[in-house]
Amino acid sequence: MITIKDIANAAGVSHATVSRVINNGPKVGDETRKRVKQVMQELGYRPNANARALVTQKHSALGVVVAELLDPFFATLAHGIDSVARQQNIQLLMSAGSIEKDTELQAIDTLMQHRCEAMVVHSKALDDDTLIEFAGQIPGFVLINRYIPQIAHRCVWLDNTAGGKVMTQHLLDLGHRKFAVISSRYQIDDPSERLQGIRNTLHAAGLTLDDSHIEYSSPDQKGGEHAMRHLLARGVDFTAVLAYNDAMASGAMTTLSDHGLQVPTDASIVGFDDVLLAKYCHPKLTTLHYPIEMMAVKAAELALAYARGEPTSTTHTYKYTPTLVKRDSAAQVHPR
Repeated sequence: MITIKDIANAAGVSHATVSRVINNGPKVGDETRKRVKQVMQELGYRPNANARALVTQKHSALGVVVAELLDPFFATLAHGIDSVARQQNIQLLMSAGSIEKDTELQAIDTLMQHRCEAMVVHSKALDDDTLIEFAGQIPGFVLINRYIPQIAHRCVWLDNTAGGKVMTQHLLDLGHRKFAVISSRYQIDDPSERLQGIRNTLHAAGLTLDDSHIEYSSPDQKGGEHAMRHLLARGVDFTAVLAYNDAMASGAMTTLSDHGLQVPTDASIVGFDDVLLAKYCHPKLTTLHYPIEMMAVKAAELALAYARGEPTSTTHTYKYTPTLVKRDSAAQVHPR
């Protein structure tokens, strides 16, 4: 691990000068500051937020890393965190990771540079070891929507496999036996975990899900349209559709309508997340409620508690389970 001593030796300055640069302290010339920062970058050094906390005796802001700023799901997540920040009179700083490794790393580093000792991070691209390292550097580092066993007490996460089970069982209870799935093409755990829940539940019912009945696309409305067009073009026989999220479900319903098929008369569809769109699309979308705002509040409270050094359990896990919201897009199967 690169230390302040290594930086000082490489830059030809004192340990105190490096410390002043890390903490944006005074009495450092512009050229010296620039040289030290360049050495830090070349050696891959990331300032330890624990050490800075001892210097500043405070955390100046609550940092948040989300995948996308415009996505309704992440807007709800941010709203939950913001409510805690306002209640505790803490500044909120937000950055987007875009589900890309380098961008997520840059987003976290940017928040560290702004002295965020409390941080709620939604990361899907960074590996476990990197996130475990950050958890050791940042006093109030908390992951949301991800579970890593080594730092389980810093993870607020959803049981996606259980969600896949619930949505599938609901359609089985309605008499459906012919299924299609539209899923996200992003290489993250959520789609595969939900798909595993779907497969397990169908298997328990004596059914199998053929790979040709699964279509992958971007997790948005256009992706839902694209996936449904491909399913219809291939002549896939289904009476029920399981969608990765509400946006994809909405896009799929548009494509079904464009092809003269009615929901739920010709095909039932179930979404996931229960964002605002689900309640106001037509027909209203049956979906799985993802308690993301509740989870975000818990994650923010936990991050601030860790940053303050308050006693918290290191054995407790923060697992949440999605619940079914019945609306109008799923109904009893119609005989053909």
